[in-house]
Amino acid sequence: MPLLAIFVLLPLIEIALFVLVGGWLGLWPTLALVVLSAVVGMALIRNQGFAALRDLQRSAQGMGDPARPLAHGALIVLAGFLLLLPGFFTDLLALPLLVPVTRRLILRQLAARVFVVNAAPRTPPHWPRAGDDIIDGEATEITPDTRPLPRNHPSGWTDPPD
Repeated sequence: MPLLAIFVLLPLIEIALFVLVGGWLGLWPTLALVVLSAVVGMALIRNQGFAALRDLQRSAQGMGDPARPLAHGALIVLAGFLLLLPGFFTDLLALPLLVPVTRRLILRQLAARVFVVNAAPRTPPHWPRAGDDIIDGEATEITPDTRPLPRNHPSGWTDPPD
């Protein structure tokens, strides 16, 4: 249901902002702002995307944890997607994702929520107790019959019992 609300509300918010900004600035300056935000956003994403890739490579070369550079890269990609969408509201949502300090704060909040929600008490492994169903058995090794069978003789699996 929240996803449906986003798909319905997001275009309505963008249209309302286009009307407000267009009434304030006029048609051509409003369209120029939309195009300019996409161009500037793509330039920033390219620059920061390469920086995130370099951080990921350094982490891999130093045998470090790649989670931080991957998370920053994912937020940069999200910012790029938001900047590609035409509109002022999505641009305002994308701008904080392009600032490294803000990304760190967002990732810290996400990590706190993920680790709190998924934190489960550790229990020791289950060892069988006296009341558990235990099947006791013995194994006997059977050596395969290596004698060659005659050509017209079927396999031993299909022989009729004697």
